[in-house]
Amino acid sequence: MAANSRIKKGDKVVVTTGRDKGKTGEVLKVFPKRDRVIVQGVNKVKRHTRPTQTSAGGIIEKEATIHVSNIAHLDPKDDVPTRVGFKFLEDGRKVRFAKRSGEVIDS
Repeated sequence: MAANSRIKKGDKVVVTTGRDKGKTGEVLKVFPKRDRVIVQGVNKVKRHTRPTQTSAGGIIEKEATIHVSNIAHLDPKDDVPTRVGFKFLEDGRKVRFAKRSGEVIDS
């Protein structure tokens, strides 16, 4: 599947399906080739790690990836899930905008 840039690092998103449905968070990392993202505080998993020189080891909890189809961008105007579109500004820049309110997402 082609990589798209509708979701970027730092965006505020909400989970639309799954066990974490309704949770909101900030995108920490994007994997465009796999169409997956890591969202802060969402899809937490436990990993059993062995001790190293830098960490003590044990059971650590961290965020796992989630598919981009299971998240929706939050409208910057009123924090409601919205779809994302692209448009060109007068100065020729291509920016993302919230289809719900028309508000520009990129600054």
